[in-house]
Amino acid sequence: MNLENNLLKYISFEAKKLALRHHAYHNAIALENNRKKDRLKNPKILDIEKPEHWASDKKFNPFYVHKNADSIAKSITRKILSGEYKPFDPVVAKIPKKSGGTRDVEMYQIPDAAVSTFFYHRLLKKNRHRFSSFSYAYRNDRNVHFAIQDIAVELSQSSRIFVAEFDFSKFFDSIDHEYLFSQFDKNGFYISKEERTVIKAFLSNREQGIPQGTSISLFLANLACWKLDKQFEREGLQFARYADDTVIWSRDYTKISRAFDIITEFSNDAGVSINMDKSEGISLLCDEKMPSEFASRKSQVEFLGYAISANNVSIKDASITKIKKQISYILYKHLLQPLNNSPLKALKIPSNDRDDALLSAMCEIRRYLYGNLNDDMITTYLSGRSHRIFFKGIMSFYPIINNEDQLRDLDGWLVTNIYTTMKKRGHMLASHRLPCWHTKPFSLNKKEFVEYCDTNRIKKKRLLKIPSFMKIYHAIKKGLIESGVSGITSPMADSYEY
Repeated sequence: MNLENNLLKYISFEAKKLALRHHAYHNAIALENNRKKDRLKNPKILDIEKPEHWASDKKFNPFYVHKNADSIAKSITRKILSGEYKPFDPVVAKIPKKSGGTRDVEMYQIPDAAVSTFFYHRLLKKNRHRFSSFSYAYRNDRNVHFAIQDIAVELSQSSRIFVAEFDFSKFFDSIDHEYLFSQFDKNGFYISKEERTVIKAFLSNREQGIPQGTSISLFLANLACWKLDKQFEREGLQFARYADDTVIWSRDYTKISRAFDIITEFSNDAGVSINMDKSEGISLLCDEKMPSEFASRKSQVEFLGYAISANNVSIKDASITKIKKQISYILYKHLLQPLNNSPLKALKIPSNDRDDALLSAMCEIRRYLYGNLNDDMITTYLSGRSHRIFFKGIMSFYPIINNEDQLRDLDGWLVTNIYTTMKKRGHMLASHRLPCWHTKPFSLNKKEFVEYCDTNRIKKKRLLKIPSFMKIYHAIKKGLIESGVSGITSPMADSYEY
């Protein structure tokens, strides 16, 4: 397939993907507005808006690009072959960072984004074998969950082990171009003249750094770290690197100390400074009850969305807080918010031992945890009567966890939070002169409430059954054994903001 046909394929795919994404957004807004109309009198309706950057140039509009893909592909092919190709100026979006401040993410016009993606795949296909096995980011043969599994297995085999954790400041923004370009001709990478032209075109509007938000930068980030990875390997250090997030471990303190020298050397060569505030440095990883002569010690390391110790792989605390916050908001939105106003705006008032608002809340929590699955589907899968299901809920981002105590605690928290929110809803209904303490589920104690939710049938389905972290965990664990990580995780898992 020649260059023009390849570009046409990638441009059409990118335009179709973004068009479908806009349709999904449109449908989600319509569904949310319909749900608001079911819950509230005179609700504030959400407007469907086009992305602001569509107005800056029509080649940001996927519908226009899809219609004109043939002519766009011809024009770009001609420019690349003549060495005149240069992407149009991207729109810069400022994304808030957890640590404060913002991160600049550049949104390129759809044809330029397609060019970037095509050349990223072409470069990766012929150079993938050159990258370290311990580099897990931006590859189609590795992902974040492989990294977590490898770290967990290694740490579980040692009761005491030294770990080093380093973080770089503005990694993508700071990579020195001279250092990066020097890698093109080193270390056995195959980069054609055509590919060099495209890479330099994407870097031409900056003195240093590589743009965030375009695929070709993913290959360049791994290329820039090739020497760093190889130096770790030559020193006999075990490590896992996901972009600029790196954790290194060794039983030998002399070797782990050498990791700091390697990181410092890379920092100087590549022009990327070490973030001393966020870097944990060297610590002894051991059980918190074990005596230690080492001042800096810890019982677990956090890597991306996980907390990993010698005994368990868990969801890290910050991610647990996010999950709880989202579930609490769902309960508030359905059960409490409609009762906040006077006169009453709620349309769903409990009657006949049934509360439709509770049903709506439970269904949304289930979608959040399970994706498009329900309890009956999971039960059927666990029993062996169904051989394959797909996991798309929030728990599909954590397939490697094995800390069952944490999941039991989450189940307990979920039951308590739903029950206490319903009690608060009962008090708020009473304040509106709609007492319901004599009817179910408000008249029930906690144990009876759980049984009520478990045994109730709505259209012959257990739609009120409280979702369970443990239940989806067992289903995902079964899927891991049968299909492996790639077979059961969310296709967007690698883009999740850990």
